[in-house]
Amino acid sequence: MLRQCPTLIPQDLQGRVYDGFLSVQDKDFRLRVILPEDLQLGNAKIECSWKLKKVLQAYDQIVKQRLQHSINLESFMMELKTILEVALKNTNALQTPPAPQYYSCLVKDIESLGWDKLSFVDTELSMIQIKIEDTSGRDHLVTLKLNAKYPFEAPDCCVDFPIPFTISWTPQSSLLNVYKQVSSALESLKGFWDALDEIDQKTWVLEPEKPLRSSTMRRIVIGNNVSITIDLDPKHPTMLPECYFLGAEHVVNPLREKLNSNIHLWDPENSLLQNLKDVLEIEFPSRSSVEKSDFSMDCGICYAYRLDSAIPDQVCDDPRCGQPFHQACLYEWLRGLPSSRQSFNIIYGECPYCNKPITLKMSNKKP
Repeated sequence: MLRQCPTLIPQDLQGRVYDGFLSVQDKDFRLRVILPEDLQLGNAKIECSWKLKKVLQAYDQIVKQRLQHSINLESFMMELKTILEVALKNTNALQTPPAPQYYSCLVKDIESLGWDKLSFVDTELSMIQIKIEDTSGRDHLVTLKLNAKYPFEAPDCCVDFPIPFTISWTPQSSLLNVYKQVSSALESLKGFWDALDEIDQKTWVLEPEKPLRSSTMRRIVIGNNVSITIDLDPKHPTMLPECYFLGAEHVVNPLREKLNSNIHLWDPENSLLQNLKDVLEIEFPSRSSVEKSDFSMDCGICYAYRLDSAIPDQVCDDPRCGQPFHQACLYEWLRGLPSSRQSFNIIYGECPYCNKPITLKMSNKKP
């Protein structure tokens, strides 16, 4: 959330109220988001400054639609920024209305494409959302912003892809050409999404909780307080991804050794999940097969899983403990102990749970 809108700040510990500014095209717009007690985004209340209301006046319905269908607040803010960018661009375009042939050409293009393939059209016929289903049955939305010179100038195209995507356009191009180009790109990413969909369905994914189609990373539960983070290359989804282990050293080190010694077992003909099982010699627990209480994931100091955007990523190395902590929580705890000591970016102290020695290596990011 902070990455997308660093000036939109949570106002409470429950993550229900956010207040601040949305920055687009060097302009700041005041915004307040209030989520209901059940945190359902579709029932959220959006309070805008008069300036933001004026800019988004013609986009009220699409904002409400995206609020209903966005998977989380972060994805909604991304879409809101896109809508706001379009609205700001349209401010100048509205002063010079499109020529009459703009509308006749656009309607003709939509008829060639098929009205059933449209998900949304704004009242000005300047923003269009096309829905596309790929060969694996996944639904995708393509947002097109058309300017007054359409079709002589290419529309702005926005898709949720893990790789950069631009459309090829000539004055003779049409919406059908865009549809075909996006469909071709979807097919090229089929293996990437198939691999991650299997991970999402058959393992317990901790991060991201509701991944976007552009997400290449997954943090997967291996055992109690032990997880692996993989970062998959969208262009080479059958190859070994980048892997990082999180957990106590006495548990993580054997996994690293297996990864290094069994790397020759990686078979591009097998699925990503099967390869991970073979190389690490493990079975991944799934969310449906185990109880959440079987895995202690909350911070042992603040008793929460998520602290702002951070999750517990520090673990006590004692085999009988293994309690996870947020880096910021553990840093404040150790800093308050008279017996703790610091050498450069490493702090030495005692575990809040078992009193055994614990070491915190501070990252470059300030907690």
